[in-house]
Amino acid sequence: MTALRPATRDALSDLPLHVAPRLLGGHLVTVVDGDEVALRITEVEAYHGQGTGDIPDPGSHARMGPTARNATMWGESGHLYVYLSHGIHSCVNVVSGPVGVAGGILLRGGEVIEGQEAATRRRLARRGVVRAPRDLARGPGRLGDAVGLRHPVHDGIDAVTGAEQAGAVARLLLPVAPLAAYASGPRVGVAGVAGTSAFPWRFWIPGDPTVSPFRPGRGAVEA
Repeated sequence: MTALRPATRDALSDLPLHVAPRLLGGHLVTVVDGDEVALRITEVEAYHGQGTGDIPDPGSHARMGPTARNATMWGESGHLYVYLSHGIHSCVNVVSGPVGVAGGILLRGGEVIEGQEAATRRRLARRGVVRAPRDLARGPGRLGDAVGLRHPVHDGIDAVTGAEQAGAVARLLLPVAPLAAYASGPRVGVAGVAGTSAFPWRFWIPGDPTVSPFRPGRGAVEA
């Protein structure tokens, strides 16, 4: 078993590219409307905002600066940026980096280790089918469904203090010792150069069945 400890602001104070691999093997625990679900994180992607880091990130929601949609990314580390994708999927990101420096780490895949019944019920209500346990939180939309966090009411929920927001509580636990072995590569489904090997900002646990399959984004052609 991986030894875990509660996440702190300090542990998440670095830029997403550096923090993202440290989330692997950690847990996100949510209680929504009385149902608890615990998720072991197996796959993440780092995203920087305008002026964050040495390389501009054309794949980030915050690439053009602060907006009403991405405001949480510019705030305090340890909050969760919950955004709506394709009008239906609530996707969950861990904010990292200093206040005023935009950064988010997309939780792309995970294993539901507690609360499988609640996670399955939520997934069935949203999608109508669960083919296998590994698919409960395999992919960011499924993961959002499984843990029960929804846009916009849970955007900005604090996973460090566990303060309640809109009937939900979230807590992030990090490995005491970061995983020594992990894989990295291009981000999934990201358009243009941001989805190529120029940005190997996706990190995952090799061989884990809950990791989502890679698919290139529109126009993500290697040079």
